[in-house]
Amino acid sequence: MNQKPLISVIMNCFNGQDYLDEALKSILNQTYENWELIFWDNKSEDESGKIFKSYTDKRFRYFYSEKYTSLYEARNLAIEKMI
Repeated sequence: MNQKPLISVIMNCFNGQDYLDEALKSILNQTYENWELIFWDNKSEDESGKIFKSYTDKRFRYFYSEKYTSLYEARNLAIEKMI
């Protein structure tokens, strides 16, 4: 039996609480099942981390940046966390 390839989805976030719940639900509603979500919290000062952590799906992986970075750097740091 062939397993479908793992797809890594990267979501960078800085103070994105207003649309985060909707975005996370959208990912969960996909029909493809072999994926991981790398969530890179770029030092958000809102409830983004709390919202993300309210989800218990084992495919959701949370990382909190040590310092605020540019989107380019944040993406590269998130890519390093892919399985």
